[in-house]
Amino acid sequence: MAQLQFEGKDIAQAVIGRMDECKDPRFKQVMTSLIKHMHAFAQDVDLKPDEWMNAIEFLTACGKMCDEKRQEFILLSDTLGLSMLVVALDQARGAAALKANPPKLMPTEATVLGPFFWEGAPELPLGADISEGQSGEPCYYHGQVTDTAGKPLAGAIIDVWSGDGEGFYDMQKGDGNTMALRARFRTDANGHYHYWSIKPAYYPVPDDGPVGGMLRRMGRHPNRPGHMHTMLQATGHERLVTHIFVSDSPYIESDAVFGVRESLIATFKSHPSGKAPDGREMKTTFHSALYDFRLVPTSQAA
Repeated sequence: MAQLQFEGKDIAQAVIGRMDECKDPRFKQVMTSLIKHMHAFAQDVDLKPDEWMNAIEFLTACGKMCDEKRQEFILLSDTLGLSMLVVALDQARGAAALKANPPKLMPTEATVLGPFFWEGAPELPLGADISEGQSGEPCYYHGQVTDTAGKPLAGAIIDVWSGDGEGFYDMQKGDGNTMALRARFRTDANGHYHYWSIKPAYYPVPDDGPVGGMLRRMGRHPNRPGHMHTMLQATGHERLVTHIFVSDSPYIESDAVFGVRESLIATFKSHPSGKAPDGREMKTTFHSALYDFRLVPTSQAA
């Protein structure tokens, strides 16, 4: 006769035992570990019924906050450091693959995608200014995209996006349906890129929902240091999702989503009005940020 009743310490193994017919080994591995840790957590903190229900209500509230432009669960993952842990684990796997054949140049580090990526940004010519009509101090971005051997990658796709001078993204402003401060570029024959935008300001992650309430209860601030989101793709190379962080930004040492990497911090140089590096005449002071990206060939990442 099958066992009908289980003691608390035996329930996790009973649940795992019900997966004997699972045909997906990886799914079974992940679920087995999840069940073990979830039950161990409940026992470790002696979870109370009202606390369990509060957690259910919290997750329900997170779901209700989600729509096509806001993903509260990504925000939850980001602020608990899980998103960056997944990025770090993936990066560690890539580093292990490179040990057999160390590259000449170390690949650019990855960081979180964040909740504000928007498919379909306009593709613009190099040198375009995506800051028109937006608040913020003008900034000239330039650099080169190569592989880890230093070979320039011509035609590499670079998607860029950021908040405005007050830290608000286009999705958060107006009707939320008009793109701003985002674009797609392609590198030239020598792998170079250059465009104009603004020097990004620090900003709070959306904190008007359940995740914001969680942060306040934890005694944490919701702020991210200023950064330019950058996603790079080139044929035969691994896609890279990363940021360019502003070196003198507030909260550079306490990013709410733990996404800062020292190698991604760039010096944003200030310049007086006059001729910019691309020959443009600037009537106001402006900034410039030089950053080179190194992509991993797919063969090396295998």
